[in-house]
Amino acid sequence: MELREHNPVLLGESMQALGVLPDGVYVDATFGRGGHTRAILAQLGSAGRLLALDRDPDAVAAGRALVATDPRLSVRRARFGSLPGLLDELGLRGRVNGLIADLGVSSPQLDRAERGFSFNADGPLDMRMDPDADESAADWLATAGERDIARVLRDYGEERFAKRVARAICAARADAPITTTGQLAAICERAVPTREPGKHPATRTFQALRIQVNAELDELRSLLDGVCDALAAGGRLAIISFHSLEDRLVKRFIRDEARGAALPKGLPVTDAEVPRRLRPVGGAVRASEAEVAANPRARSAVLRVAERLA
Repeated sequence: MELREHNPVLLGESMQALGVLPDGVYVDATFGRGGHTRAILAQLGSAGRLLALDRDPDAVAAGRALVATDPRLSVRRARFGSLPGLLDELGLRGRVNGLIADLGVSSPQLDRAERGFSFNADGPLDMRMDPDADESAADWLATAGERDIARVLRDYGEERFAKRVARAICAARADAPITTTGQLAAICERAVPTREPGKHPATRTFQALRIQVNAELDELRSLLDGVCDALAAGGRLAIISFHSLEDRLVKRFIRDEARGAALPKGLPVTDAEVPRRLRPVGGAVRASEAEVAANPRARSAVLRVAERLA
């Protein structure tokens, strides 16, 4: 299969949201193939600094090749949920002027059958963003109980037929291990009785397993828990989500931080005195029709932006 170039979604919108300062400190929490990183570097001056993270060794290798030509950039192989501790190590807590996280899977990951993310080509049922992590999707499916499988498909994939698919997976693995994407896709095709327009019957199951294997929602929660302490006053947070579970977490986080801590009734505190850490910057931003036409993967992307208050 010919590998497609990875086009970062909402690139112009996210750069406008960050408002890059020439001498600022920035974090790209999801380097991928460096689209957002390159756009930030293009606006940074010689005194600016950019830290990029990724847990995929192929992405890190691409990042380190870029580091060799640009001393303003440093790249670490790390989960973005580990960012708070990493910033402490680097002495950057409270100094970050902007942080971007693109939560989507990159085109090289999807298009390489051996990574096991896609049902469009048969390959090992892997799905690990970090190939050195312990458990692949095949490993998890081999041991998980039917109820656990159904729960993951329902909660992470929002699969209406989660119980049917889980039952079919357990029946199939009783005959032979499920080790390839093609096997799993075929099971889903047989188990899902109705097709959503434009969607393969395995779409939601593959999404759910990827989230489970990579603990994606837990990683996002860890990132959000530490991001306010990471940002300098006036620093911007820009997060691009690709499904409702992620977007809901980001939306609620920004809303809660903008409302401030709930105080006991009767406390002599004015609204202006309520401690708040963020303010939302605009509402949800989606890709234009032109971008979706050029890059269909942008269809589900949602950008949310917030600014750190003093």
